[in-house]
Amino acid sequence: MPHTSERTPSHHTAPELLGHGLRLSPWDPDSAADAATWLRARADPEFRRWNTPLAPVTDLDGAHASLRAVAERVADGESASFRVDDAASGTTLGHIGVNAIDQIMSVARVGYWVLPEARGHRVATRALLLAARWAFTGLGLHRLELGHALGHEASCRVAERSGFRYEGTLRGAMFEAGTLDAFRDVHLHARLATDPEPGEMR
Repeated sequence: MPHTSERTPSHHTAPELLGHGLRLSPWDPDSAADAATWLRARADPEFRRWNTPLAPVTDLDGAHASLRAVAERVADGESASFRVDDAASGTTLGHIGVNAIDQIMSVARVGYWVLPEARGHRVATRALLLAARWAFTGLGLHRLELGHALGHEASCRVAERSGFRYEGTLRGAMFEAGTLDAFRDVHLHARLATDPEPGEMR
């Protein structure tokens, strides 16, 4: 059964989570290894095909700066960002974030990516199940939203396997790949705290 580690952090610190063969823990902005992984992920063609960061990361200094910005949003309570590691080997596999946390409306948005060599092993699905459980029980959120670019079938499968129901298509709700002045449609999925966990679905 997934669980939070013995440390019980405040809502303004990303905790360490264990479950589904994974360990989720905060990124370290001062870690050379974390920065190198962050840079490699952002340079991956598949990542760039489906994501358009407002501030591109093109070198290690930029990766450290990006991770510091991530840590600041966590400290401010705006998000919780996790490095996804294999629990047995400690190998970093990807990232998952609970973002745009709105405690008043009790909602947040989730996002994730997986390194090329780790794809095909349901890493994103397992990480999302773990992070969603924590968001509902640890943060007490009512609703989690997941948006992905139209045509991103792999992300659509992750959403469906993780109990995030398809709710509709948002027109022009995401930047096109590699540009900040053109838009593309987004599939919106969501899961409520009151929805059954995927393992309980019939």
